[in-house]
Amino acid sequence: MSELQDLAALIRAGTPLIVIETPDEARVVDLFRQSLLHVWRALYRWSITEGLRRIDLDGEDPPDTAPDAGATLSAIRNATQRGVYLLLDFHPYLGYAGTQRQLREILQRRDCMPHCVVLVGQKIELPAELETLATRFAPRLPDANALLKMVQDEARGYAAENGGKRVEVDAEAVKQIVRNLQGLSLTDARRIARQLIFRDGVLNAGDLPELSKLKFELLNRSGHLHYEFDTARFADVAGARRLKRWIEQRRKVFVEGNAPPGLDPPKGVLLLGVQGCGKSLLAKAVAGGFGVPLVRLDFGTLYDKYHGETERNLRQALASTEQLAPCVLWIDEIEKGLAGDGGDSDGGVSRRVLGYLLTWMAERRSQVFLVATANQVQELQPELLRKGRFDEIFFVDLPDAAAREEIFALHLRRRALAPEDFDLPALAQAAEGFSGAEIEQAIVAALYAAHAASAPLSEFQLRAELKQARPLSVLMAEQVRALREWARERTVPAD
Repeated sequence: MSELQDLAALIRAGTPLIVIETPDEARVVDLFRQSLLHVWRALYRWSITEGLRRIDLDGEDPPDTAPDAGATLSAIRNATQRGVYLLLDFHPYLGYAGTQRQLREILQRRDCMPHCVVLVGQKIELPAELETLATRFAPRLPDANALLKMVQDEARGYAAENGGKRVEVDAEAVKQIVRNLQGLSLTDARRIARQLIFRDGVLNAGDLPELSKLKFELLNRSGHLHYEFDTARFADVAGARRLKRWIEQRRKVFVEGNAPPGLDPPKGVLLLGVQGCGKSLLAKAVAGGFGVPLVRLDFGTLYDKYHGETERNLRQALASTEQLAPCVLWIDEIEKGLAGDGGDSDGGVSRRVLGYLLTWMAERRSQVFLVATANQVQELQPELLRKGRFDEIFFVDLPDAAAREEIFALHLRRRALAPEDFDLPALAQAAEGFSGAEIEQAIVAALYAAHAASAPLSEFQLRAELKQARPLSVLMAEQVRALREWARERTVPAD
């Protein structure tokens, strides 16, 4: 059934109270106007600024009552014909016992016609006594055709406001823009489309990054997500050849969201490895490889002292992520975010959070690719590691000699230094056991030494810094060795 048929069925069935949570009041009012084609009722709208008006006739009648909530409910109760009453932002007044009682008697049809009362607002929490009488209705989000029509309308609006100057349109880019606007209400999508159009009078592929940014800012009102603007390219990451190939093989299926029969779309990977070996950079590079936005979930902001709030925060964050699809969701150091003994030492919060996350991972159908990174395998729950949770578990090991050469070249080039001026094989040999982060810090320290000596960076200074540094593979040799041994037979090498 269509959205309109569903709504008409609720009215025809005599539903006493319908609750609609939406920021798009105008669309809800229009939807009820259309419903009158299927089932006749007198249609009224109330707001605290306008009072109660009949709106189903040509034009709009003057207010029937003062804006007072009590007087409005009295008018509804005394009406002599059945009606549908749209009460906009009425729910705060239900905190008063008299108002709540009046509404309950209307809903129970005590000495009044069988009206249909509709509460419309951004977020509506009802008293328990009314919740049992309510039916919640969620308006469907606009489909691709509705969004395309909206973009075309806004383009015509731009021309009308700019002396007939037409918007320069790249048809392929518009298709991508419409696809990225899906998941938003028509009001929110229109706001973003107007910003893109009125910024320069052009709709092309260059608008896609700005669209992703605007969409993220719109959806991330809770602050639990962070939009990573600086996604890396795989060319910026040394090594990881096997992981790069794995991502490239799945890029088209993920981005287009149209897997051939029998082929499941890619869902995510777990990057396990030694600290400082580039797991975070690889997470950014995965988003760059897919060519989609990267969103990082900050687990630390999810936890709340009030019962049930942590799980609600996670649900909201994941729902917002799905609306940003296609995208990559990055959970950094996932073992810390899910820390807990699996019991009730924290009131069972970590267990419930893990349970909801695992369910979402298994059941989601949106184009959200999950990249989780972890350093401490012993802190990962077994449920997270079993086959099927992630498509693959990659181990990011200490770089080998070839990768170390590549890392030196990348960081020297990034600092406007010519790699060919250095003996990279010799430096790679001197940096055995160093992670990528430790190699970068050795270069930074050598640059400071050169700056202090008012001289250009020399290979001697680099060697000196490498010689005096103690990498993590030496400082925590036992732990690093144990992690590498554990991963040898249980994971796929990223390189």
